Amino acid sequence: MLLSLENATVRFGGQAVLDAVDLSVAEHEVVCVLGPSGSGKSTLLRAVAGLQPLDAGRVSLDGHDQRGIPAHRRGVGLMFQDHQLFPQRDVGGNVAFGMRMHGASKAEQAARVKELLDLVGLPGAPGRAVGSLSGGEQQRVALARALAPRPRLLMLDEPLGQLDRSLRERLVVELRELFSELGTTVLAVTHDQGEAFALADRVVVMRDGRIAQTGTPLEVWQRPADEFVARFLGFDNVIAATVAGEAAATRWGKLPVPEGTPEGPRTLLVRPAGVRLVAADQGLRCTVAARTFKGTHVAVHLQPEDAPRLEAACALREAPEVGDEVGVEFDATEIVVLDRAE
Repeated sequence: MLLSLENATVRFGGQAVLDAVDLSVAEHEVVCVLGPSGSGKSTLLRAVAGLQPLDAGRVSLDGHDQRGIPAHRRGVGLMFQDHQLFPQRDVGGNVAFGMRMHGASKAEQAARVKELLDLVGLPGAPGRAVGSLSGGEQQRVALARALAPRPRLLMLDEPLGQLDRSLRERLVVELRELFSELGTTVLAVTHDQGEAFALADRVVVMRDGRIAQTGTPLEVWQRPADEFVARFLGFDNVIAATVAGEAAATRWGKLPVPEGTPEGPRTLLVRPAGVRLVAADQGLRCTVAARTFKGTHVAVHLQPEDAPRLEAACALREAPEVGDEVGVEFDATEIVVLDRAE
């Protein structure tokens, strides 16, 4: 493994903000650490970079313990959300900065600057003033600067957080292609699951300084580990249940569960695609409380008479109007059994 964290712990005022974390990143792997504010993801990144000392545990790069090794000697690249470009230097000066600190010749710097600016889509920009660049262009310069010294590990802290959505979605695709082309090993942190899922080979979800779940984007999306992960990913159809056989008793009525589900108290996730609308005299009777246009579908928010709200995903032409009475049935293939209910 290129990067290994073992029992990595950081405490602020006696409180563990990074709590005995074990994490490995293989060479050429892109790992995105995902979580809400305060989950410990940025502290993890700073600990790997050498900007935050550990109170316990260790960080290893290529099998070598990094304890006591300062940030500038770890051979890692770091790109922050706010770019942190040098306003007094032009684009070329910013990109070449790390190389100059490592003693590269002017010819080597010029060649590498040209190569990287071409790579990030800014050919001919070395002489431009940083202040003349758009947010997206500054982001590309910051990326080129981080890549210039050829770091063993590139670390990104909310790399696209300050950009508008359309630019963010375009750049995340370009970043994925770029990292694949270069074979770059990447550890990124973000609060945006769409960004993480588009960029990563593996996603790590954090909660309260610990890892709540790790897996490929598809694994985490299809099978959230628990209610916290499910709700963080935007799934609100979560309900306590009591499983008996192949059915579960809930406040939404009896729901089918996968064969072999252990009996007893459980927590169920029903994906919006698994909430089927039928005639009002069938299934669970609900009133349409709200509709939200999602581009590819309409999220229909349903209020049963004496149970929590439900969300259904409907095609635009088939979505009922606010105030309509509908019935609900459930698709067993879209029901996920989460952790045991407490």
